[in-house]
Amino acid sequence: MENRRIPAFHLWISAFLLLLVRGNCFYLPGVAPEDFEKGDTLKVKVNKLTSTKTQLPYSYYSLPYCHPDAIIDSAENLGEVLRGDRIENSPYVFKMREPQLCNIVCRVKLDAKMAKEFKEKIEDEYRVNMILDNLPLVVPLRRPDQEAPTVYQHGFHVGLKGQYTGSKDEKHFIHNHLQFTVKYHKDIQTDSARIVGFEVKPFSVKHEYEGEWNEKTRLTTCDPHAKRTVTNSDSPQEVEENKEIIFTYDVDFEASDVKWASRWDTYLLMADDQIHWFSIVNSLMIVLFLSGMVAMIMLRTLYRDISKYNQLETQEEAQEETGWKLVHGDVFRPPANSDLLCVYVGTGVQFFGMILVTMIFAMLGFLSPSNRGGLMTAMLLLWVFMGIFAGYSSARLYKMFKGTEWKKVTFKTAVMFPAIVFAIFFVLNALIWGEKSSGAVPFGTMFALVLLWFGISVPLVFVGSYIGFKKPAIEDPVKTNKIPRQIPEQAWYMNPVFSILIGGILPFGAVFIELFFILTSIWLHQFYYIFGFLFIVFLILIVTCAEITIVLCYFQLCSEDYLWWWRSYLTSGSSAFYLFLYATFYFFTKLEITKPVSGVLYFGYMLIASFQFFVLTGTIGFYACFWFTRLIYSSVKID
Repeated sequence: MENRRIPAFHLWISAFLLLLVRGNCFYLPGVAPEDFEKGDTLKVKVNKLTSTKTQLPYSYYSLPYCHPDAIIDSAENLGEVLRGDRIENSPYVFKMREPQLCNIVCRVKLDAKMAKEFKEKIEDEYRVNMILDNLPLVVPLRRPDQEAPTVYQHGFHVGLKGQYTGSKDEKHFIHNHLQFTVKYHKDIQTDSARIVGFEVKPFSVKHEYEGEWNEKTRLTTCDPHAKRTVTNSDSPQEVEENKEIIFTYDVDFEASDVKWASRWDTYLLMADDQIHWFSIVNSLMIVLFLSGMVAMIMLRTLYRDISKYNQLETQEEAQEETGWKLVHGDVFRPPANSDLLCVYVGTGVQFFGMILVTMIFAMLGFLSPSNRGGLMTAMLLLWVFMGIFAGYSSARLYKMFKGTEWKKVTFKTAVMFPAIVFAIFFVLNALIWGEKSSGAVPFGTMFALVLLWFGISVPLVFVGSYIGFKKPAIEDPVKTNKIPRQIPEQAWYMNPVFSILIGGILPFGAVFIELFFILTSIWLHQFYYIFGFLFIVFLILIVTCAEITIVLCYFQLCSEDYLWWWRSYLTSGSSAFYLFLYATFYFFTKLEITKPVSGVLYFGYMLIASFQFFVLTGTIGFYACFWFTRLIYSSVKID
């Protein structure tokens, strides 16, 4: 494709897309490869237990698994804590390029409580997550089509539910034997190697041994000396009270041609990659075509209107005309609840800045999956530091409305949106804490979030607001009449509710395909790393929000309705309503959540996401309409 001739107009686009594709190869500075000599110790770490059915993570040692002499928590960043990650050491220790067969980890005798805990996690299809050299553990799942690439499942299931041969009752069986495969890429010049893959095949086997149990006990079901493995065992390990479970593992090492820099590629491959690409390109073409049509219609219509009105001024026929020019004396009249509008616009600018900078860093590879929690940490910190732009934007708009209580508006800008999100988050966190899940944010982290909010974000909002309020007020292109003009009766299709809901369809249409993959990565625990395409969709969203708002604002002004301030914000902002409807549709069609608490968590978090989307798209539409009205009313002759 790179060798194909492209028109000069699209040359820069091709170069930009190439940059996005190349961006996936970059890694966060400081994440350096580690070389291992033969015989070096490899320590496996364990992470949270996850389930797509409950969405409630739990610590690995919340189940009575084998544990080392001392459990040590790994240092975690803010993003990891908020994601519910709990990374700890484990009793699984390997020697580099030294295969092991049937290593005994420990023996556990189940009591009633232990058996119940294992059964509950098996019922809810929980998976065990492990990490080796910063690579997550995956289970390779072969497709029926041999030519199709292997699909990887993140983590292995705690166990399974099924029937014995000849038995009608369903039993719970635990995966107590793990067959690890560590893939490595060997250096040609030296004997060192780098780990490029970490896979496992879990098995359930009822181990047997002779005599009394001690440190030298040899398992008859799994004899390393006889090279006998458990993969062909027909006797799975049942989970019941007073049952004895022996945890074992094999580890094999496999040379790989995959280089260290490309070791994440298999993790980032999506199962529906062809559908993903086709859908994105299809969405891009449709939205770009519609945007081009809208822009062309607007430019031609406005050019004709402005020329006609300027001619009518000289012919003294302007008084007989109707349309957007007649409301020039009211179009810049401050709206009702102007303080609240300033707050929402300032918050939208803050959110826009956070999203834009985050996407740029993500495209350049600075927020790769190898840096767990990096994306969420970056978004939180950027939100805090973008407070200065929020304060500046709200103060500039507030002064244009001839407001005087700038400190009051500034405080609302700094507190209102975060307070709503924090209140919802606090309730959801209380529910998670009530379920004793590791996903509950600790008190110390909550305190750190509040400290970031009031210690950094709020002061920065005040700094930005002070700078913005000190600047001269934005002058209106036309004078505002003292007495408001009466708005004529509107046609049914110009009803505010109808036009606002219509306006949100196109912006939502620009993102709903990408939204499917984002929701899948969040709620089905998959990696999302196609930030290049996401950035393109984001740019299309900006253009779409701007143009649909301008078009509907133009129709509104032509019908002599000058109350455009709030409607311009709500027109594109209403796309958040469709986002929440789609999230509801996704919940009932793609997820298997059955627990009430899990459902509340899903809709609570999606409510927060929809609210953020409302603020973002609403602000884009508002500024587009603000620029449009100032442009057209400064282009005509008005006495």
